[in-house]
Amino acid sequence: MNSSTASNQRNILTVTQLNRATSQLLDEHFLSVLVEGEISNLAQPSSGHLYFSLKDTNAQIRCAMFKTHQRKLGFIPTNGKQVIVKAQVSLYEPRGDFQLIVEHIEEAGDGALRRAYEALKQKLSEEGLFNAANKKSLPALPKTIGVITSPSGAAIRDILTVLRRRFSAIPIIIYPVAVQGNNAKYEIAKAIAVANEHKQCDVIILGRGGGSLEDLWAFNEEIVARAIFASEIPIISAIGHETDITIADFVADLRAATPSAAAEHASPEQLEWLSRFAQLEALLQQQQQRKISQKKQSLDWLSQRLQQQHPGQKLLRNAQRMDELEFRLNQAMQIKIRHNKSMIDAKIATLWQYNPVVTINNYKQKQEYLYQRLVNVTHHKLESLNQRLVNYSQTLHTVSPLATLNRGYALVIKQPSGLIIQSIEQLKPGDIVETRLAKGHFTSQIKELNK
Repeated sequence: MNSSTASNQRNILTVTQLNRATSQLLDEHFLSVLVEGEISNLAQPSSGHLYFSLKDTNAQIRCAMFKTHQRKLGFIPTNGKQVIVKAQVSLYEPRGDFQLIVEHIEEAGDGALRRAYEALKQKLSEEGLFNAANKKSLPALPKTIGVITSPSGAAIRDILTVLRRRFSAIPIIIYPVAVQGNNAKYEIAKAIAVANEHKQCDVIILGRGGGSLEDLWAFNEEIVARAIFASEIPIISAIGHETDITIADFVADLRAATPSAAAEHASPEQLEWLSRFAQLEALLQQQQQRKISQKKQSLDWLSQRLQQQHPGQKLLRNAQRMDELEFRLNQAMQIKIRHNKSMIDAKIATLWQYNPVVTINNYKQKQEYLYQRLVNVTHHKLESLNQRLVNYSQTLHTVSPLATLNRGYALVIKQPSGLIIQSIEQLKPGDIVETRLAKGHFTSQIKELNK
C-alpha cells in the first residue's frame, strides 16, 4: 500500500479544506444572528471598512463591517460602547479566524432607547399631540380624583397622603396597573380608556416613582401617548423624579415634578375652600336679606294701595275736599274786604286834597325848594370865581422864571452879589456862581471862559 492510498483511507484534510468546510458549516447553520457586546480594538483603515472586537466579561469575537453597510449607521461606533450587531457567523479562511460579518449596528441599553424616544417625540410633536391648544384645564374643585399607578409603589402612598391632607372629602378611585415591564403600556392605556368610559372621575393622576430610562419606558410608548391625548378627562403626569421627562409628560395636560406635586395640583386647599364657603354663605345671607327686604317693600306698597281703595279713605278724601272749599271761601272773603278797604282809602285821599293843611304843606315845600335853589346858585357862582382864580394863577406861573426852569433851563447867579448872569463878560476866572435848576441847585467856580 503506497502513501497516497493510505492518505485517502485516513481522509486527511488540508488546512484550506478544513477552513472552507468550517466556513460553509457556519454559513449554513447561522444564517443571521444578533449579538450584544462591547466594542474594543476598533480600527478603520483607508479602505473605509470597520474592524473591531465584540466582547463581554468572559469572551470576545472579531468583527468586520464593510463600507457598504455603514450608510445606515445612526451613531459613530467607539471603543467601550455597548452595541447590538446583526451579523453572519463566518470564518476568515486565510488565518482560520472565527469572526462576524456585521450588517447592522445599533446602540444597546439607554442609547437605543434614547434614539427611539427622540424619534417618537418628533413624530408626535409634528402631529400636534404636544400643542398647548389641546391641553385641558383642571377642575377647580374635582368631584372625584382618579389615580393610575402601581398599587404597591411609593407613588400611591405619597399621592394618598397629600390628598388626605389637602381635601380628604374628595373621593379617590385607584386604577391599579403595572408601571414597568412588557405589559405595562397596555395596562396603562386600558386604564385611561376605562376611566373615560366610566366617567367616575374628572381629573386623573398618572404616575410612578423614579427609575432608569428603561424602567420608565412604558411611559414613552406610543400607545400610552395616544391614550393620554384621546382622554376627555384632564390628566396630570407625575412620572419619576423632576429630571425624568417622558413622552407622557409632553402629551399630558399638566406635568408635575413628583407624584406629591401632582396631588397638590389635582386637589384644592381645604382651608381655602372652607374660607370661600364661609364667604359664599355670608353673601347668600346678604342676598336673602336683600330679597326679604324687597319683598317687604313690595308688600308695604300693596298694603298702601289696598288702604287707598278702602271706603274710609274715600270719606277722608271728601273731608279734604270740604276743607279745601272752606279755605277758598275764606280767601274770597278776605279779597273782598281788602277791595272795599282800598275804595275807602281812595275816598279819604280825595278829601285830603281839599284840606288847608295840604295847601300849607305844599307852600312849605315850595319855599324849601326856592331856598335850595338859592344855595345852589351861590355855590355855583363861588366855584366859577374860584376856577377863574386858578386859571389866572396858572397863566402867571406860565410866565414865571420857575416855569422856564421846569422846561430844562437853568438860572446862573453870581455869588455873593446875587447878580443874574446873562453874558460871560460878567464873569472872570475864580468867580463863584450858583446854578439853580427846576429841582435843586449847585455851586461852582469859574476856571476858564470861552468867548
